Parts: sequence; structure tokens; C-alpha cells
Amino acid sequence: MKKTYSLVIHPPEPILALVKSMKEQLAAEVGWFNSKNSVGHITICEFKATEKGIENIKNQILKICDTLSPVEVYLNEFGSFPKNGAFFIAPDNDSKKSLKNIMKRFHKSLLIPNMLKSDNPHLSIARRLSSENLIKANQLFTEIDLHFVCDRLVLRQFDEKIKQFFVIDTFEFNDNLQPESIQGTLF
Repeated sequence: MKKTYSLVIHPPEPILALVKSMKEQLAAEVGWFNSKNSVGHITICEFKATEKGIENIKNQILKICDTLSPVEVYLNEFGSFPKNGAFFIAPDNDSKKSLKNIMKRFHKSLLIPNMLKSDNPHLSIARRLSSENLIKANQLFTEIDLHFVCDRLVLRQFDEKIKQFFVIDTFEFNDNLQPESIQGTLF
């Protein structure tokens, strides 16, 4: 049976705690909303896989992460996608470019059928807000200045019972620009 997975960037715990408190502040203002209970993250992709398939995908992720270098990420403004009611924290232009490069590496290299790709890096606060609640969110949160080093990715699995993703694996960037070579012997 196939399960749903997502590959994401998790900022460090202090930023996750801040995002959680922002979600709680917004809920106090507008009531429940989609992704209220979701842990803060920047989505790279989402896909379905069998238990056997996920092991192959983990190996692919590991190989890609081995070659990636850590990048500085600055999140310094709020944004929204009015069409789907999303309210989020956005990276600055340099960070956005760096994050997009990471995302593209996985989009091109992971061999997964029907993979849903995210190509606009952002840290979601809420989804599916009404236009009135989007206005309230923009009034409630006006300034943000966060920074972290993106040096790992997290693989999450969707739990059908609680309707939330949970972390199943972490992959660190190893800054290994050379592919692994195999040492042979002459004698």
C-alpha cells in the first residue's frame, strides 16, 4: 500500500516555535484554519510510495544531499497567495534563489512518478483563509526578520489518523562536491 510523503526544509526549533505561536495568535483572531496544527516547513515535493519504494527514494535523497552545501536563509517579509488563501513568511531574493536551486536539484534528480513539486519557497502560516481573514493576518503580522542555515532536509510521512505529517528521516548536506570513488588495488 502506498503512503504519502513530503520532503521539506525544517528551520531550527526556535523558528518552528515562533511559527507555532504565530499560528496560535492567528487562530485566536480568525478561528481554526487549514495547516493550523502543521509544523512549520518549506516544501520541496510531495509523493506517494510503497514501503519498498521509500527505501530507494531515501537512497536517492541521501546521494543528492551528500553533494549539497549549506546555505544561509533569511526570511524577512510576509506574503500571501490570495487565490488559495495562503499566508506565509517569504525569503529574501538571495535566499529564494538558493532555495530554488536546492528544490530544482530534487525535482530533476528524484525518480518518482506523479511527484508534486513546489517551486516557490515559503514558510506557511495558514492555508485556505478567506479574503477577510487574509487581511486580518496581514494586519496582525507586519514585520519579520529570521535567519537560519539550511544544512539538512527532512522526510515526513502522512498519518491518515491524525491528518498530519511526522518526521521519519533527516538528511544532512555533506558539501561533498566529488562523487564517491572506489579505491582499487593493483596487486
